[in-house]
Amino acid sequence: MASKEATVYIVDCGSTMGERSNGRQQTNHDWAMEYIWDKLTSTVANGRKTALAGVVGLRTDGTENLMDGEEDYAHITVLQELGQLLMPQLRKLREELVVSSTEAGDAISALVIAIQMIVATCKKLQYQRRIVLLTDARSAMQADDLGNITAKLKEDNIDLVVLGVDFDDADYGYKEESKDATKAENEAALNQLCEDCNGVFGTLAQAVDELGIPRVKPVKPVPSYRSMLTLGNPEEYETALAIDIERYPKTMRASAQSASKFVIRSDMAAGEATQSTQTMGNGEEAEGAAPNGTNDGLAAVKTARTYLVNDEDAPGGKKDVDRDELSKGYEYGRTAVHISESDQNVTLYETKPGFDIIGFVDKNQYERYLDMSRSNLIVTQRGNEKASMALSSLIHALYELESYAVARFVRKEMTEPRIVVLAPNIEPDFECLYDLELPFAEDVRGYRFPPLDRVVTVSGKILKVHRNLPNEELLDAMSELVDSMDLSTLGEEGGEYAVPDETYSPMLHRIAQVIKHRAIHPNEAPPAPYEILTRFSRPPDNLIAKTQRELDRVIKAADVKKVPPKARARRYGRGKEAPKPLSDLDVGALLALDPKRGGGKLKRKIDPQNAIPEFKQLVQRAEDLPDLQDACGQLGAVIEDWVRFSVGDSGYGRAVEGLRVMREEMGEMEEAGAYNDVVKGLREKVLGGALGGERALFWYKVRVGRLGLLLGSECEGGAGEEEGREFLRAK
Repeated sequence: MASKEATVYIVDCGSTMGERSNGRQQTNHDWAMEYIWDKLTSTVANGRKTALAGVVGLRTDGTENLMDGEEDYAHITVLQELGQLLMPQLRKLREELVVSSTEAGDAISALVIAIQMIVATCKKLQYQRRIVLLTDARSAMQADDLGNITAKLKEDNIDLVVLGVDFDDADYGYKEESKDATKAENEAALNQLCEDCNGVFGTLAQAVDELGIPRVKPVKPVPSYRSMLTLGNPEEYETALAIDIERYPKTMRASAQSASKFVIRSDMAAGEATQSTQTMGNGEEAEGAAPNGTNDGLAAVKTARTYLVNDEDAPGGKKDVDRDELSKGYEYGRTAVHISESDQNVTLYETKPGFDIIGFVDKNQYERYLDMSRSNLIVTQRGNEKASMALSSLIHALYELESYAVARFVRKEMTEPRIVVLAPNIEPDFECLYDLELPFAEDVRGYRFPPLDRVVTVSGKILKVHRNLPNEELLDAMSELVDSMDLSTLGEEGGEYAVPDETYSPMLHRIAQVIKHRAIHPNEAPPAPYEILTRFSRPPDNLIAKTQRELDRVIKAADVKKVPPKARARRYGRGKEAPKPLSDLDVGALLALDPKRGGGKLKRKIDPQNAIPEFKQLVQRAEDLPDLQDACGQLGAVIEDWVRFSVGDSGYGRAVEGLRVMREEMGEMEEAGAYNDVVKGLREKVLGGALGGERALFWYKVRVGRLGLLLGSECEGGAGEEEGREFLRAK
């Protein structure tokens, strides 16, 4: 269970925060809000009811707090009471946290208000309590009672964090020149307050610069298994070994935040969207909706599944059936094999929980590629000294003999058994066993590849020198290139480059960054990714310069040549001229005048026996768009005949190949319409049964080959992405 937290943010909204200091393009307030929004959106993203947050506005135009009747507490507004923060409150704060028109307001009084909020909400319960004060310290402060405030902060275990706009910080290396006298005095007082209560005092520049560093999420370990680790059968033999253990995950895969599907509620007016309830029309609560009853006029998408079976008497030849009327079928080849529920027990392997050592293996014989799962660690139950001594003996025995244990593991009853390897781990103050799942024989796939250092001919002759084999010069050049790319000393102060602890997942943290930015600025483009996420996505500049000589040698030894880009957008009559024969005889012109093919140059008909080559010839000689459309139409008719007169699927291969060639040629010609018209008509006839009955298998082959519509991303004038996806779906 995650720990409870209660944080109050005090944000200075005075008129001086609207200035642009020290050459910044944004105002001091906007700069400060980068830090505040990052913290608040992180709290919202966690979605924890035990993570409470409150916001107090300092130097606001109005006054609204528990002590608003006293003069010292004027221009302090509680914008968000201490509680769970959700998106509706975040949008409300976006409208309220703006620069005011006043300079009056006491930061010390705002601290008192924040302390009262925490004490009233948390009482004596166990919370991690924190107050974050963000100000430019340019208004008068009542610093006479700082001693009592320090005592109260210590009494209630409240951590204080003070971040100042352009505050001096020797550790960070920042000092503001020509500082205002009032600001210097207030800054010194706040610094002394943080020292007295063991708080944190810093400059805002450092806090904003560190926003790009992903924060490690602390996770409380939860045991995945609690029982005994056995060696032998303790129920039958007194000499068997049984140790009370607990199993915890050692590594876990962090997944990026997933998206949810919502629709706009049909019963909401346009102006009611921001205050809609989350209850769906049938009184059921929308899945994923906000717990306080607001969901911005959205309703969760619900999936409805219907089952159809063939029925000649039903309208359309199919009827709906309930799921309860269906039986399970297991695929065996292309046949569905039915097993009734009464016979399901035959397919189940009865097991009971257990962790049994079944053997040992030499450490040097174990290959790392056999690991099939994330790692877990095994320790003894807390407070069990006898088990600790026994497990420690086993760990040291495995370590001294350089061996691993192999165990059979069943986590809970009626689950399939797994075979795991147990590796010892010994540290000065910690000992444990690491376990990883091993593959069964069925999990291992053996592949044979041709050797890389020789070529074996069909007759069995072995060639050591061949055009596909590297020569000695290339091997030496490549060896030097690999040696020159050593990263072990490219880090800071000659250390390792790309240390794992400083390498973060770009996908995981980039998605989180964009989500948080869009929550606060819904109409703005996402910001650029943080530099810390992309710095290892490209090789270091100094390494590129260092290895250029070795790279040039490899290019020369391998005779690397740049491949010219593929010519695109061939136009009618502008294609590459065919090589001229030595006899000056134009064979293509003679074939075009063949009376069996239509007589005229452009009236030529495609022969079904040689359709694809003749289609390419027509495309090459086309002079305008109608010629291309005529060629595609002729080939389309031939493809339809191949499908119509196909015995089974014997003609599907030729039809699919013809469709592929037509798609490639029209893509190069940038004439998507000519191809799309043909394939649309073909789809309608195939799915409508107009090509000799049921031809769904042919359309399946078209879908597998991705021979749908030409899209706009592939050539000019193509179909849209959504239209292309919908076209390939079987109806």
